Amino acid sequence: MKVLVTGGAGYIGSACVEHLIQEGHQVIVYDNLSEGHRDAIHPDAHFIHNDLASSIDLHGCFQKHNPEAVIHVAASALVGESMANPSKYFTNNVANAVNLLDAAVNHGIKKFVFSSTCATYGIPESLPMAESLPQLPINPYGESKLMFEKILLWYQKIHNVEPVIFRYFNAAGATPERGEHHRIETHLIPNILKVALGQSSECMIFGTDYDTQDGTCIRDYIHISDLAQAHIKALNPGIQGAFNLGNGGGYSVRQVVNACIEVTQRPIKIVELPRREGDPPILVANASKASNILRWSPGLTSIHSIISSAWDWHLKHPHGYLD
Repeated sequence: MKVLVTGGAGYIGSACVEHLIQEGHQVIVYDNLSEGHRDAIHPDAHFIHNDLASSIDLHGCFQKHNPEAVIHVAASALVGESMANPSKYFTNNVANAVNLLDAAVNHGIKKFVFSSTCATYGIPESLPMAESLPQLPINPYGESKLMFEKILLWYQKIHNVEPVIFRYFNAAGATPERGEHHRIETHLIPNILKVALGQSSECMIFGTDYDTQDGTCIRDYIHISDLAQAHIKALNPGIQGAFNLGNGGGYSVRQVVNACIEVTQRPIKIVELPRREGDPPILVANASKASNILRWSPGLTSIHSIISSAWDWHLKHPHGYLD
């Protein structure tokens, strides 16, 4: 297929593009490079440096390139920033996404794959987290993603769009060519690896008194290659609906730190700090729906293998895409 990938210069988007091209698809990357990197884009992808805020440019893109499907990964995705600047999140993640959706509908595209988040659930009522849980986000980032999920469902009813909604858990790891390089890094694994690389003096653990085995939060980590494979499966005719994408098991913050020490064979200084407001003790996916309907299952489930792939990439690219 010919697939338009928004945010294809970003962490998850660039991995999706890489795997799509490996599977024989033609890819158009649409990215404003506000967070992504030109060097992260696969050389065989056609790159359009533009912004989703421009409806005219979007319609021009669809008119010229005639994609058959859209994978929408582009978004603002920092929880803390969303609390300080909600306008940015509702503009980028809702209004601009509607521009993209309208352009797709106007050009007859049915398949629309959307990168959502487990943040739409807020504090989960039960574990592991199934798609049937109430969606009660506790920050504008999660709310903005939920708003667009609802918009997609209305376009499904009115315009016969075929939406596939992926609620990511903690994306992690790297392919041999593409890894994690954010302008502001909030993710645990790359921040730990910065200490191993000598780029940070210490790693912070927020909260050591949770009701978990070692007192630290537990999260579900999913490798970006496994996320990419789910997106490829979503392009199959008839696939639609919302799916959790996670490993279905979790690792505590302390377990992740210890695994990083074992993988890197380098000392990592830890600083223990109080809990952050709004951090749930445990977030773990029930991904059985993706397994049953998409025939998808993650291939890299060990935290050591996920960290090893990230470490290999960071050793080759200690300054990310600035090297």
